[in-house]
Amino acid sequence: MNVLDENIPEDQRTLLRKWRVAHRQIGLDIGRTGMKDDQVTPLLLKQDRPTFFTLDADFYARRLCHEDYCLVYLDVERRQVAEYVRRVLRHRDLNTKAKRMGLVIRVLPTGLTVWRIHREQESHLTW
Repeated sequence: MNVLDENIPEDQRTLLRKWRVAHRQIGLDIGRTGMKDDQVTPLLLKQDRPTFFTLDADFYARRLCHEDYCLVYLDVERRQVAEYVRRVLRHRDLNTKAKRMGLVIRVLPTGLTVWRIHREQESHLTW
């Protein structure tokens, strides 16, 4: 399941729906509006291996790696969010839930930086 933070703009959600990228959004479909960051990860653990997309840099932290979810910090312009969500989901190293679980990912136009569960250093992926 793909979960969008409430900070993902409506026009970007509309594009994702148009492109048939299934998702739920915090505050609309899951959880509640105004959830604090520390309430999000317990919510994710109640879902079936979700991938969480956010514009909040606080979610890009090694300590947040967990085998039952993936966190994706979209460090891109707001008008490009949908494009990068789709690119992440299609990336050869991330195109299945199994490949994404345990990762915390920072998405940049130039590539991706990744924290992996049980690893001490970031890794890098190219587009």
